[in-house]
Formats: sequence, C-alpha cells, structure tokens
Amino acid sequence: MAKECLCQANEIVVFPCSGGSNCGQIANNVAVHLTEEGIGTLFCLAGIGAHIPGMIESAKSAKRIVAIDGCSVECAKKTLEHVGITITDYIDMTKEGIAKTKNFKLSQQDILFIVKRAKQELAKER
Repeated sequence: MAKECLCQANEIVVFPCSGGSNCGQIANNVAVHLTEEGIGTLFCLAGIGAHIPGMIESAKSAKRIVAIDGCSVECAKKTLEHVGITITDYIDMTKEGIAKTKNFKLSQQDILFIVKRAKQELAKER
C-alpha cells in the first residue's frame, strides 16, 4: 500500500478536533455532514499534527479553512496555526453552548445545530 496522502485541495476544507469527548465527536460528525452535503471536505488533522508535507501543502492551497474545536483547549486551531495554516472560519462548540461531557451518545440536535452554525460562518464573505 502506498504511503501517500489522498487529500487534494478543495475550496473549503474542514478540520474537526475529533477529541475524546462528546464535543470532539460532534465536531467530527459535523465535518462528515458538511462533506456529505458537498459543502466542504473533511481533512485529516492528525496528518497536519504529524507534519506530513503533502497534507500541509494541500490544506494551505484551500480557499477556506474551517476549524471546529470541541472546547476552549482549541486543539484543532493550535495544530493548524502551529504549521502556519490560516483559519478563515472557526467554531468552538462550548462557546456555542454545548456542554463538554464523556457521554458518547451524541445529540443529533447538537450536531445539526453546529452544522447550521458552520453554514452560517461559510455564508460570510472572506
């Protein structure tokens, strides 16, 4: 199996934190929803954190970078900034009123709320 990234730049790339809480997993679900709807493309935050050159360059060539963090620790934001990727659209779910827990029975209502917020962010001109 080839050791190469299959990521290709898109107009909009989405980086969810995908952390170990309900909020991290909601962020991942939101990125999947946006990708399935053709609004953006889910990108691999772990590849960015691992400093994989092709992934970083692909991300940097996107027109919009969406970072979705589950909480105020800002792992997605900090990972992207660490390699010089400029975030154009940002959501911190705890600032949107979603409480961070270890309950992994995710609320569809919370997922759809953050999908809506992401769409609102993306509707803004940059």
